[in-house]
Amino acid sequence: MTTGVYLFDLASQHARYLATRQATIAGNVANANTPGYKARDVMPFAQVLARTGLDMASTAKTHIDSQGTRIPVREAKSSETWEVLESSSAVSLEQEMLKAGDVSRQHNLDTAVVKSFHRMLMAAVRSGS
Repeated sequence: MTTGVYLFDLASQHARYLATRQATIAGNVANANTPGYKARDVMPFAQVLARTGLDMASTAKTHIDSQGTRIPVREAKSSETWEVLESSSAVSLEQEMLKAGDVSRQHNLDTAVVKSFHRMLMAAVRSGS
């Protein structure tokens, strides 16, 4: 039985997701002064991945169960949200910049993981394993 290495495919899917999210954020910033414009965002990558039918699988009983580590979330109250511009658009430039920073960090992490995995594969090939 042959099993594939799907890390590169997963990283490619995540990179496409991040590009889409970055374009959405850029659209929000570009329309910040447009009256009536509402800020948009894409669904979280975990939900996108869930639609593909792929799921994490443990190959040993000693692996950590991911179901027990879910972080509870709640809706933000209006008193906790950021102010919007006077133009009556629903865009907070501060929130959009934070989102853009988050996308950048995720991209940098993906790149570092793929580079490390590539180095491990190359080392394994060179050693003849």
